Amino acid sequence: MSIEKVKKYFESYGVQDRVLEFDVSSATVELAAAALGTEGARIAKTISLAKKEGGCMLVVCAGDYKIDNRKFKDKFGFKASMLSHDDALAMTGHAVGGVCPFALPEDVEVYLDESLKRFDTVFPAAGSSNSAIELSCDELFEFSRAVSWEDLCKPRE
Repeated sequence: MSIEKVKKYFESYGVQDRVLEFDVSSATVELAAAALGTEGARIAKTISLAKKEGGCMLVVCAGDYKIDNRKFKDKFGFKASMLSHDDALAMTGHAVGGVCPFALPEDVEVYLDESLKRFDTVFPAAGSSNSAIELSCDELFEFSRAVSWEDLCKPRE
């Protein structure tokens, strides 16, 4: 199970006990915010996207943001295209609703969006549709093994 894989991954950082599991779904920004009793913007939403040359990449942004297609294309040279549910599971090892930037295959690149930096801590999923972990932005960068911080997103209307 994906959450068990994520907890095992977090053992190397000594934070496996910080994984939160809920009796309710946290599969969307709104559901996660309700489960955590926080604002939706603090949910670190992980978006799985197809790479031009094959494979996938992840962009993690604040829950009140979305991919800005112009910024994305300017940075990567191709249009952002979300993975299907089946492809997200096959390429990341996590099902949609629990996709997170942890315990990933080696070839999956993670980019963190600047929209997260306005918070002291954020809540990414932890491998299931009813889990999360509270992390500082520095911890998120380290634990996700992110390539870089980028400006790839814009506020949702």
